[in-house]
Amino acid sequence: MVLFKRKPVQFLPTPEIDDDHQDVWHIPQTGEIFATYEEYLNRMDFYKQKRFICTISGHSGLTFFEALKSETEGAAEVEQAFPEALKGPILRRVQFQTVSRIDALVDQIYDEFKSDYYPGEAVSVRVVSGERLQGVVRDKTRFGAKVRPDGTLSKPFSRYFVSLDERPGEEAVVDDAHIFRDRKVFTKSVLRSFIKKTVTREAWNGAPWLVKHDVAEKYKIETRIPPHLRYDTKLLERKQTQAQKRLSQPDLASMSGQYSPTGPVRLPELKPAPKSHKSKAQQAQQALNAKARHSGGLAGQEPGSFVHNPLPGNPFQFPFRNHIPAPAYSQPEPPPPPPPPKYPIEDLQLDMRGRVRPPLKFWCHDPPVNIETESEASAPLGDKVLMKSVGPLLETWDTLNVYCEIFKLDSFTFDDFIEAMHVASDEVQVQLFDEIHCAVLKILVSSESEGGKVQIQLPELEEEDEDEEMEDDSALPSPEPEPQPKGRATRGSLAKMEAERIAAEAAAAEIEMKEAENAPKHRAEEVLNGYDWIEHLRKRDFKDGGWELIMVGLLHQLSKNERLRASCEELLQELAPTDIEPSQESVRQRYASMDINHRVQALQIICMLTAETKAIRGYMEDCSETMTGYRKEKIEWQRKRKQAIEDLKSLNDQRKILLPDNMPPSPPLEAAKTNGDVKMSDVEDLTAHHTSDEIPDSDDGAPGGRKLRRGHDRAAERKQKAEKERERKEKAEAAKVPKQSKQFIKVLKDIQKKEEEIAECEKEIAIIDNDLREADCPRTRVLGKDRFWNRYYWFERNGMPYAGLPSSSTADAGYANGCIWVQGPDELEREGYINMAKECQDEYVAKFDITVPERKEREEGATSVFNARQWGYYSEPEAVDGLLDWLDPRGFNELKLRKEIVNYRDKIIKNMVNRKEYLGLATESTSPTASSKSGEEKKDSAAGNKRMSTRGTRTAATTPEPPSHRCLSWQNTMALDEIGHLHRDEPAPVRSRKQSAKKKETVIAEPEPVQTRGKKARQSRG
Repeated sequence: MVLFKRKPVQFLPTPEIDDDHQDVWHIPQTGEIFATYEEYLNRMDFYKQKRFICTISGHSGLTFFEALKSETEGAAEVEQAFPEALKGPILRRVQFQTVSRIDALVDQIYDEFKSDYYPGEAVSVRVVSGERLQGVVRDKTRFGAKVRPDGTLSKPFSRYFVSLDERPGEEAVVDDAHIFRDRKVFTKSVLRSFIKKTVTREAWNGAPWLVKHDVAEKYKIETRIPPHLRYDTKLLERKQTQAQKRLSQPDLASMSGQYSPTGPVRLPELKPAPKSHKSKAQQAQQALNAKARHSGGLAGQEPGSFVHNPLPGNPFQFPFRNHIPAPAYSQPEPPPPPPPPKYPIEDLQLDMRGRVRPPLKFWCHDPPVNIETESEASAPLGDKVLMKSVGPLLETWDTLNVYCEIFKLDSFTFDDFIEAMHVASDEVQVQLFDEIHCAVLKILVSSESEGGKVQIQLPELEEEDEDEEMEDDSALPSPEPEPQPKGRATRGSLAKMEAERIAAEAAAAEIEMKEAENAPKHRAEEVLNGYDWIEHLRKRDFKDGGWELIMVGLLHQLSKNERLRASCEELLQELAPTDIEPSQESVRQRYASMDINHRVQALQIICMLTAETKAIRGYMEDCSETMTGYRKEKIEWQRKRKQAIEDLKSLNDQRKILLPDNMPPSPPLEAAKTNGDVKMSDVEDLTAHHTSDEIPDSDDGAPGGRKLRRGHDRAAERKQKAEKERERKEKAEAAKVPKQSKQFIKVLKDIQKKEEEIAECEKEIAIIDNDLREADCPRTRVLGKDRFWNRYYWFERNGMPYAGLPSSSTADAGYANGCIWVQGPDELEREGYINMAKECQDEYVAKFDITVPERKEREEGATSVFNARQWGYYSEPEAVDGLLDWLDPRGFNELKLRKEIVNYRDKIIKNMVNRKEYLGLATESTSPTASSKSGEEKKDSAAGNKRMSTRGTRTAATTPEPPSHRCLSWQNTMALDEIGHLHRDEPAPVRSRKQSAKKKETVIAEPEPVQTRGKKARQSRG
C-alpha cells in the first residue's frame, strides 16, 4: 500500500456514467476511471509527484508508480525469502498489538522468535558427536516453567523432533541450545518488511495492528477486534474521563458564597490555563471581567475592586472602605523573531555579502562586455577568434582528447590546438591540423580492407533526377501566341496595353530576382563533377588536397539537411567561391587560407557526426562495462578496509590493556647529578674549544702553542672518558628495564601490519577512483552552477588523464586545458531566474531592494556572460582562491560547486602553473637553436677569461630564422605505433601472394623501425 504523507493513498470512486458510448480515461495501475480528460491529467500530475513512500522498503521521494513498482517487487522478495513456517505464528502474535512504533514492534517480535522454532522450518542441529546436520522440524514440545521449593520459577524449554536430510529415516531430538537457524533467513530487516507487507494500522492514537483480511483468512487468524480496542470505545472512554474531571472541579461561583467555619474547606484544583489565540491584553481584560461577575455584581463596584464578604455567624463586622486600584495593563510583548533559515536555501534568496567575483578573461576579440586590453592579451591568438567559435573550439578539443584512442591521435593541449587551427597554411605545414581532419574522416567511412561501409546516415542527393526533368521540360516546344485581330486604337485600349506592359515588366523582374536567389552561390557541384568523395575516402586518398576535397563533398551532401544547410552553405562559399575556377588545388589553397572560425565550424560538424558511428558507441559501451568492473573492485577494497579498521580497533584495545605492564620505569633520582656532571664536562669542552680557536691568533710563541695543543689533547681524553661512562650507565639502565612481553610485541607488529594494509586499501581505492574518472566518457561533467546559473567546467574533470596521455609527444607540458571555463545561463534559466516577470522582480525588490540583473552586475563586476553561447575563463591560481571566497556555501548551487572546486583545487592549480610555465618557455625560446645557444652561453661563462668569447660575431653573421610554433613539436606517435604511418599518408600497398620470400621479408621488416622509433620517442619524451 503506497503511502502519501505517511497515510495510505485513497483511490477515487468510480463515477456514474449513463452513456455507454462516452469516452473515459483509465489508469490501469489504480483502476480509477475519469469522465473528463482534465480530471485524468490532474490525477496523473498528483501521481507523478516525487512525494510517495514505498511501504516495504521505506524509500521516499518516489512517484506513485515508482513506489508501487518497488512495493510489488519488494513484496515478492519478502514472500519468497521469509520462512513459511514462521508466517502464521508471527502474524498471530502481531494481531491486535498496540505498540505505537513499528521499530519497537519488530524488536519485540524478533526477541520472542529468534530462539523459537516451528514445525516445517529448515534448521541445522548439532548432534552428540558434534557434527552439524541440516534438517526440518517435524514436531515441537513445549514445557512450561516449574515452581522450585524456594518459590522461584524455572525457565521454560522446548524439545524438537528434527528429520535429518543427510540421514533419511533418522530423527534427532534436540533442545534449544543445539538447534540453529540460518542467519540470513530471519533478520530484523526481513521481519520488518514482512510486517509492513501483511499488517496495517489506522491513523489514531492507540490503534491496534491488524493483519490484512486476505492474509488472515489464509492463516486462519481471528479478525474481530476486541471491544476495548475499538475506536468508538476509546472515544467514549476519553469523553467519560473528561466529564469526570469537570465534575471533580468545584464551581468558582460557589467560592464567593458562604463557607462553613467548622467544615473542611476544599481548595480549587489548579490546572494550566488553556491556550488562547487572543492577545495578552485581551486575556487580562477578560480575567478582570470574570472577577467582577464572581464578586456578585454589587452596585458601585467597578471591575477589579477588592470586596470583603463577612463570614456567617461572625458578631464582629468591620466596615472596610473599598479601595479601587487603578487598572494595570501589561504591555504587549513583541512578537518572537522568525526562526533562522535552515541552510542551504535558494542562492538568490541569500543576503548580499558585498563581495565581487574575480574578473573573467575572454578568448575572443568580441567579448560581451567592454574590458581592458590587458586581460585580452592574456589569451594567445584571442584576437583572431569570435565569441561564437569559443564553444565549438572547446567541444571539438574535448571530443578529440576524450576519444583519442578511437581516433588514434596523441593528446594535445588546448593552446596547441588553437595555434594549429590558426597558423596552418601553405607556408607552415602543421601535422596536428592534418592529422585531426584525416583521423575524424577515417571514422566516418571504413577502409576498403574493412569493407568500405559508410558509418553515418547521409541525406540523399536528388539532383540528377531534377536535371532530367528540367531537360524534358525544356525540350517541349513552347506554344506560339495566337494572333490578335487588329482593331481601332482607343484611349481605353492604350491604357490597357500600358497596364499589361507594366505587369509584364514586374513579372520579369520577379523572375530575375528568383533566379538570382536560386542561383548557386558556390561552385561545389562543379568541383565534385565526376568525383566520388566516398570512394576516395575509402582509399584514404588524403595527399595533395585530397582530404580538403573530401570535406567539400561531405559538406555538400550535408547541406541537403535542413538543420545543417546554413552552416554548410557558408563553408562551401569559402571553399569553392564563384569567382575562382574550382579544382582540387584551389580547394586546398582556400582551406589553407581559411579563417580559424570557419575551420572550427567545419571540424565541429564532422566531429558531431562521429557520435553516430559504431566505433564511438562501442567505446562508450566498453567504458561503461569497465566502470562496472571498477565499481565492484572498489567495493571489495572498501570491505577489506572496513574489516582492517575494525581489526585495528580491537588490536589498539589490546595494546591499551597490555601497555601498563610493558611501560619502562620512571628515571632514577641520581639523573640530576649525572646531568650536572655532563654540564661540567660541557663547560670544560667549551673552554677547550675556546683555547683551540685562539691558537691561530698567536703567530709567535712556539712553547705557548705546544702547551695549548697538550691541553686540547687532555680535553679530548676527558670527553672520551665521559662518553664511555655515559654509554656504560645507559646500558646498565637498559638492562634494568623489563623486557616487553612477547604478546605485547606481537600486538605491536599486528598493529603495524593492519596500518599498512589500510594504507594499501586506500591507495588502491584512490587508483580505482581515478580509473573511474578517466573511463567516464559519455558526457562532460560540469563542476556546478553559481547563484546566477552560470556553468563552470574543468575539462580535465572526467574522460581523460589530468595532463593528457602520458605517452603523448607533448606530455612534458604537464596539463591538458589548464583553465576553468564559465558558460552563461541557458535561455530558460535566464528567463526564469534573472530576467523574471515584472511582478516577480517587484517582489524581489521589496525583499532585497535590488533587482536580480542589478545584483548580477554588482556581484559579478565588470565581466559577465549572459547566455549559453558566451564563455569566459580563469587561468590564474589566485583567481581560483578568489572564486572560492566569492561562492556562498549557504546556497544550493554554490554549495555543490564549491565542494567540487575544493575537491580538485590542487589539480587545477597545478595544471594552471604548468600551463604558465609551458607558455612562458615557448615565448622565451621560440626555436631549438635558441635553447642550444643559451646552453653554449652557459658553458662559455663557466670557462672563465681563458677562452675568448665570439658569440657576438656569430650572432651578427647568422641570418634570423623564421619563428617557430609550439604546435609543430606535436607528433602522432600513436598512429605510428598502431598503424605504422600517419593518417594523412597512404597505407602500404597490399602485395600479391606470389611474391618471393625475400620480398615478403622486406615488406614485413619495413614498418618495424617506424614502430621502434615511435616507442623510443615516447619513452624518451615521457
